[in-house]
Amino acid sequence: MPKRILFILLFTVTLGYAFSPAPATAPTYSIALLKYNGGGDWYANPTSLPNLAEFCNKNLNLNIATDIPTVEVGSPELFNYPFVHMTGHGNVVFSAAEAENLRTYLIGGGFLHIDDNYGMDPYVRPAMQKVFPELSFVELPFSHAIFHQHYEFRTGLPKIHEHDNKPPQAFALFWEGRMVCLYTYECDLGDGWEDRDVHKDPEETRQKALQMGANILQFVFMENTPNG
Repeated sequence: MPKRILFILLFTVTLGYAFSPAPATAPTYSIALLKYNGGGDWYANPTSLPNLAEFCNKNLNLNIATDIPTVEVGSPELFNYPFVHMTGHGNVVFSAAEAENLRTYLIGGGFLHIDDNYGMDPYVRPAMQKVFPELSFVELPFSHAIFHQHYEFRTGLPKIHEHDNKPPQAFALFWEGRMVCLYTYECDLGDGWEDRDVHKDPEETRQKALQMGANILQFVFMENTPNG
């Protein structure tokens, strides 16, 4: 059996377990942090994903596991998680094998959220071009469903950190009509998800970041599934 087909079958089975009904004490969804090579700090914002999972569990009843594992781009373990988050400030390098593994994961039903913590843009774009040479990032309009889930964001992404004082933008890659990658730029949602005492953001700003993160997860799990 060709390797790609085997990976897609593996992901389909794994995804079925990730979305299958579970006992009240067991998490229904699992998310992970993506570890990549190149020297960028993939480990930035260590409290962000656990806080986001807790926020979603409390406010959306999504039942996401709050113990967030780390998974490498080229690992077969990637297929255990329907949603992976990627962040950092610098360089990103995917080997040919890693790019192929990530491509198979995304085509098979996985989802990648890239959140530019500041400085990733020159590296993220060529890295993802290696994964999908036939695709280009397209900017999402404010009318897109991801901004109108449980929480309303009529003007798109909230601005969490100023950085270069540019407006926040949401870009996406689509494979056969399904969003496979969301890239949030000049926004820095992950900083807003961190513990209150890390960045000392106003609580209103932090809530906006968590609410937008909740919208992303709700969209991915409820509307953007492979069979949805």
